Amino acid sequence: MKRLIDLSNEEARSHFLKGSSYFNGDMPKYISFEPLLTDVANIMNGGNYAQFKASNPADIPNVNYNFIANKDGKFAWRPYELIHPAIYVSLVGVICEAENWAIIKSRISEFEGGVIDCCSAPVMSVDHQTDVATQIKSWWQAVEQRSLTYSLEFNHLLHTDVTDCYGSLYTHSIAWAIHGLEEAKQNKGKNSLLGNKIDFHIQASRYGQTNGIAQGSVLMDFVSEIVLGYVDQLINAELGSCTDIRILRYRDDYRIFANSDERAEAVLKLVSDKLRTVGMKLGVSKTFSSRNVVEGSIKPDKLAGIELQDLGKANAKTIQKQLMRLHAFGQRYPNSGALRRLLSEFHTNVSDQKETPDDLEVQVAIATDIAYVSPATFPAVAGILSHLIALAPAEEKARLWTRVRDKMKRVPYNGYLEIWLQRVTQPKAVGVEFESDEPICQIVNGGSPQLWECGWISNSALKNAINVAKIVVADVAEAAEVIEPEEVELFKQNAWAY
Repeated sequence: MKRLIDLSNEEARSHFLKGSSYFNGDMPKYISFEPLLTDVANIMNGGNYAQFKASNPADIPNVNYNFIANKDGKFAWRPYELIHPAIYVSLVGVICEAENWAIIKSRISEFEGGVIDCCSAPVMSVDHQTDVATQIKSWWQAVEQRSLTYSLEFNHLLHTDVTDCYGSLYTHSIAWAIHGLEEAKQNKGKNSLLGNKIDFHIQASRYGQTNGIAQGSVLMDFVSEIVLGYVDQLINAELGSCTDIRILRYRDDYRIFANSDERAEAVLKLVSDKLRTVGMKLGVSKTFSSRNVVEGSIKPDKLAGIELQDLGKANAKTIQKQLMRLHAFGQRYPNSGALRRLLSEFHTNVSDQKETPDDLEVQVAIATDIAYVSPATFPAVAGILSHLIALAPAEEKARLWTRVRDKMKRVPYNGYLEIWLQRVTQPKAVGVEFESDEPICQIVNGGSPQLWECGWISNSALKNAINVAKIVVADVAEAAEVIEPEEVELFKQNAWAY
């Protein structure tokens, strides 16, 4: 793996303009944003979005496109935001100018060292794995493993994270992070300052708001990491060279190691104080302490998942019983990382079932309910369902998929789930009618709903380049009936280590 800041400015530009960087979640293979981004970049030819505007996009709503992923099947939602392609390409150009990239790399190097170890420096794959998989591997190696070794030095662990990190980030703090508070304040509002340029791009895409950045791209992950690195620097300045504390940070997740609860809580207050300066606050409900560092270093869902790793096959020899074990685990730890890993593993193994079982509809019902309770797992569950239903007689397939579709569509406000529901129901081998209010689904079906507001753009060639039809790179009807594990798994090798 390779750190993003070790790339040259041109290598970084190419990385940010990949479709998988523009949106870093799973999408069906027939959807890709890369052709559209490439065309926009060619038209803009290194220019700034302001050169192409007829009016100020910051004065217009819906410049970015928002869609929702439902986290619990009820009222917990995660908003994903696709930055307007012209503003995104322009921002990539600003950040990756040779001089600006050098400033950012130098500033990030200043954040390193001290009491806080940052374990979330963005990395990219140098082998066959996806960049997201590489990032997860980095997290396991840097955070969990180091946490366990700290048990030799410390007896207390306090674990906390930021509430709505991306949604609460104060955009003016980007300039503070890159240039220091004093210089940023002296040059407030001046477009000559790199931090202000980044701030203005973000405001332009988000109706002029100064609170919050878009969630869902590698570029915004990078920007948030710069701001959190600045917070690290503020905390390190207060703690000095003390040796009785260590802090591990992965993005907005903090682990404070100490030898007393009192000391850990005092440091927690300091972390909270410094985060507030950039608009963030800690999540009280997600803060917990442990007096056993080994036990506290591994999340409860992961420990439980390790116990369930083989799905209890010695006792649960049938697919139905294994699905019931997964269902019970999902009830205890809905939408957890451990549940996603277990389902990915099961997806790989379920292909061993070659003949139509007598209890096929029961298996389908259990698998569907797992996803209904934990919608974040649906890409993996969709793969499982695609294999199970493929075993059904031809006349039964449409009926089973229709029942799955009708149940999953009851999950409220979940455009992301519907994108994957379309993937499994519309291949011609399945042939189930699928209608959705989700614009991306409508585009896949040949519609042309608006994703991004382009009324502010004066250049007709640029407007034409932002043709939403370009995101569909293959026909959903020609997609394989069965979703293979590599289509939905971030990575396969050593999955349980992560």
